[in-house]
Amino acid sequence: MKLLTEQASADNIARILEKLDTFNSDPSRGTTRVLFTPVEIAGRNYIKEEMAALGLTVREDAIGNIFAALPGTDPSLAPVWTGSHIDTVLQAGMYDGMAGVVAGLEAVRLIRAAGITPKRTIEVVVYTSEEPTRFGLNCLGSRALAGALTLEDAERLKDEEGRTLAEVLADLGYDLARFKDIPIARGAVHGAIELHIEQGAVLESLGLPIGLVKTISAPTNFEVSVRGKQSHAGSTPMHLRHDAFLACCEIALELERLAKASTSPDTVGTVGKVEVVPNASNVISGLVQFSIDIRDSDYETKSKLVAGLQTFFREVEARRKVELDIRQINDDKPTHSDPAILGLLEEACIKKDIPYHKMVSGAFHDSMMVGRFAPIAMIFVPSKDGISHNPDEFTEYGDIAKGTDILVETLLRMTME
Repeated sequence: MKLLTEQASADNIARILEKLDTFNSDPSRGTTRVLFTPVEIAGRNYIKEEMAALGLTVREDAIGNIFAALPGTDPSLAPVWTGSHIDTVLQAGMYDGMAGVVAGLEAVRLIRAAGITPKRTIEVVVYTSEEPTRFGLNCLGSRALAGALTLEDAERLKDEEGRTLAEVLADLGYDLARFKDIPIARGAVHGAIELHIEQGAVLESLGLPIGLVKTISAPTNFEVSVRGKQSHAGSTPMHLRHDAFLACCEIALELERLAKASTSPDTVGTVGKVEVVPNASNVISGLVQFSIDIRDSDYETKSKLVAGLQTFFREVEARRKVELDIRQINDDKPTHSDPAILGLLEEACIKKDIPYHKMVSGAFHDSMMVGRFAPIAMIFVPSKDGISHNPDEFTEYGDIAKGTDILVETLLRMTME
């Protein structure tokens, strides 16, 4: 096998990331690029231009996943994937997801510059909407690839304007008749590696440039409505109240207690979004709608917590005389990295004398869904101060370049298998 002739270019990585960041609907407050908005579509088009400039063959499926292929010498062999996403939460940073897409493009550039033709095809993938920002469900594109999001689901999922995912896709010209063709059969992808910023402070605290992910923690999400009795804050005695907000508070505190008491060190629970009606200072709330996000690297432990919380729901409902409407959005299982791919990543780190740390990802990623049909692994690069989903999110371009050097070395090994 020919050797790579150069290392990943931090300048080239910076060029693409900074250009991509110009497709931004709220540039005064970080980066906002929500699925299928004009700026997100423009960002998609820009990335497809960069893919085409590398001589890659670009295609999209019916949910908008983008695939850019560097053909291998044996098209009968299953391809190797790398990539991530380009959509963001509101007022986010410019690295989460995007770093993995740009690293994939830089890896392909390095392979082409060295005159290497891989045996297996390499595909750089941009997964549609890893963030749940628009339709309330994470990993739409990779979930569909795993067969876990159907056309019927797309017809049910709605954004805040009441438009369904299916309607938005159809309006943009995606062929919904091809939705059934999205899922990938097990064995159809040889393996997938996703480079991502850590979104935490572990690597920075250890002073290490590379994390190798052993397990991706998976979320269970609920949307909860508490209906009490809206009444006057001054004239309603405490013992006659049906306070929806305080019921919400009890549930949030119980979630915290259960998470802290968990036997797993990776258990976390969050109430992140709360809407109080009527949200007035002198009115007892009659309706509260809130989100629950529970994550763990161990599915059994997470399931026990969920069962305990559901029991507590009924207790609060009876004690506070309120009505709870609980909708479970998803209940995903943690994904473990493939030992063989992890081994190749370790060998690449050792070969390049780059220190690394094996770790758990508390955040979910598209690889969590890809792992349902293909062997996966992930590379983490440090996040300054552990900040992510925030305008202050920052990762050194040089660290992304180091991660890309590990990525390209491993991709080449996998393509020759």
